Order: sequence, then C-alpha cells, then structure tokens
Amino acid sequence: MRLDPALLEIIVCPACHAGLEPQAEELVCSGCGLAYPVRDDIPVLLVDEARRPG
Repeated sequence: MRLDPALLEIIVCPACHAGLEPQAEELVCSGCGLAYPVRDDIPVLLVDEARRPG
C-alpha cells in the first residue's frame, strides 16, 4: 500500500472523525476501530465497506 503521507494527515474516519493509521492493506481508525480497505492504493472510506473491530 502506497499512500501519500500528506493524505494520511488530512483524512479521518467518516464514522467518528478520529485519525486513521495504515495497517497491512487497510486504514484502521484510532477512535472506533473500524478498518477501511485500501484498493489499488485508494482508501475506501465508506462505513458500509468497513470491517468492524473484534
């Protein structure tokens, strides 16, 4: 996964507005824990597409 560091500084979780941390092939919310997929180096920030924690 190759995401621009500047992009990671400005995108937030659409569910709770906390920051997102890159982990493997997804972005994980530091607040609610939702994991958003990254497909072809494009973050898919849709709550319906996110993996629930646990």
